[in-house]
Amino acid sequence: MSLALPVDEKGILPDHLIATLVREGAILRAYDLVPDQIQPASLDLRLGEVAYRVRASFLPGPDTTVAQRIDELTLHEIALSEGAVLETGCVYIVPLIESLALPDNIAAAANPKSSTGRLDVFTRVIADETRGFDHISAGYHGPLYAEISPRTFPVLVREGTRLSQIRFRRGNALLDGETLRALHAREGLVDDEDADVSEGIAVGVDLSGLGPDGMVGYRAKRHTGLIDVERHAGYDVADFWEPMHSRKERNLILDPGEFYILASKEAVQVPPDYAAEMVPFDPLVGEFRVHYAGFFDPGFGYAGAGGRGARAVLEVRSREVPFILEHGGTKAIRRLTVRHHPRCDRHARIQNRPRRRQRRWRRQRRQRR
Repeated sequence: MSLALPVDEKGILPDHLIATLVREGAILRAYDLVPDQIQPASLDLRLGEVAYRVRASFLPGPDTTVAQRIDELTLHEIALSEGAVLETGCVYIVPLIESLALPDNIAAAANPKSSTGRLDVFTRVIADETRGFDHISAGYHGPLYAEISPRTFPVLVREGTRLSQIRFRRGNALLDGETLRALHAREGLVDDEDADVSEGIAVGVDLSGLGPDGMVGYRAKRHTGLIDVERHAGYDVADFWEPMHSRKERNLILDPGEFYILASKEAVQVPPDYAAEMVPFDPLVGEFRVHYAGFFDPGFGYAGAGGRGARAVLEVRSREVPFILEHGGTKAIRRLTVRHHPRCDRHARIQNRPRRRQRRWRRQRRQRR
């Protein structure tokens, strides 16, 4: 299989190389892909025709398949062909339409789509004989499964619904500290001249308030109606979310078990030949989870392509104890890691555009400090 990469090239595979994996049989599927299923640096994964309600979450472990564990733990089956409701607090396993036959030098990782995370639907991908969620070893041949557990809202899904995405990589694409600092100095990954880039890019939460009413985010309501995950812009926000406004102290106490939508203080930009992801949980900074859907596509908010940086939307859930977030505190929203992403021709054209936009981005960063 030829992926049109130099022998020593490492990184997250872009869309045209994902399409090559499909053509060459490394990505298998029961049905043809839909037109927008391949994203700039990832592939959307589709639910299959049946969901299994299981007693508990699990990992198969070595020498055990997911199907074997499903047989042991299933309470009942739910057909998805006509749509079905997944209830809060329950765990479901759904075989995916896509499966893999990866080359020995290609590995993969999965995470929820952004729309899934913002509905507080906890979703992870499982492969046979694995010891970890969302990670698929190089050379893996076998089926994929989605573990789904709605936390706040009951959701309606059906065969073909896309809750997760998978990205493919060759080698270790994670930037080391020196390379990351050089990239930030050159491109300005966040609009903060004094950003902490010691172990990834540290970003904070914006609790200063936006607009005349000082909006800082939303807290999810309990005991709401059903959400059809494929019905876009079809619900009244007030039916599901409680708006939150800035306080004089510019802080927010996270209540255990509650779900929040917030925004980063910093504007983020990702150059076209890189991709980034948010670390979802870091016990060193607090007992809470940040950003269920942690993947930032190449070119996200990129000034060289006409962008001005973009705030990261943060899905936040506290765990066992109340926790205070403070405006801009990097102790709150911890790390954005960056990986190399080999360019395709389109990315190269963007990279070669005039650098005036980059200079304007840097001026804007200084003005916002």
